[in-house]
Amino acid sequence: MTNETPHRILLIEDEAPIRRFLTIVAGSAGFETIEAERGRAGVELAATSAPDVVVLDLGLPDMDGKAVITAIREWSQVPILVLSVRDAETEKIAALDAGADDYVTKPFATGELMARLRALLRSRKSPETERSVLTTGKLSIDLARHEVLLDGEEIRLTRKEFDVLALLARFAGRLVTHRQLLSTVWGPAHLEDTHYLRIAVGHLRDKLGDDAAEPRFIVTEPGVGYRLIAGE
Repeated sequence: MTNETPHRILLIEDEAPIRRFLTIVAGSAGFETIEAERGRAGVELAATSAPDVVVLDLGLPDMDGKAVITAIREWSQVPILVLSVRDAETEKIAALDAGADDYVTKPFATGELMARLRALLRSRKSPETERSVLTTGKLSIDLARHEVLLDGEEIRLTRKEFDVLALLARFAGRLVTHRQLLSTVWGPAHLEDTHYLRIAVGHLRDKLGDDAAEPRFIVTEPGVGYRLIAGE
């Protein structure tokens, strides 16, 4: 990043010590940070300061963080990473369904946080939804031909398996919730049928030679969804 304009993080967090800490960590990784301690100020900065990514706490003094996500999503697709002490599955699902791209709970490992931010920035730099062939690492997914290649070899998938993998690839590096996957692939009537998704992902892992314990491709976010590892 030495000869490039640094990526800009908008940090919406009401606790000053956390803001200071994250600003130092982000600065050492080559990021520029702008700060807001309230939700409304954060929404305004998102509109006026052109951040590359937003890091958002949910417990803000003037409005809930999920309302901030909804407000930003009315006009922007900037990547949003929630950083919150709230670790309940319902909170994670609600934030992700509101439009957040990832969710990290406090306390957090700074290395993982920075890695997730880089993944979000990679996916933003190369919008997969505009391409007919999606490539991540050794995987190539041809949306028009419904063809998947791994190391140049074709992998035979069912229609549902292909659709799940294609959706994950469109948002490579980002977490896709169970509800998003079920609604898109199986339809809104199947939002509770998580066993369909579990079976399809299991078959995908078998065919891709992936291991849930040490994934090369598909990462499970327990109780929330799945994330396709963004390749170089």
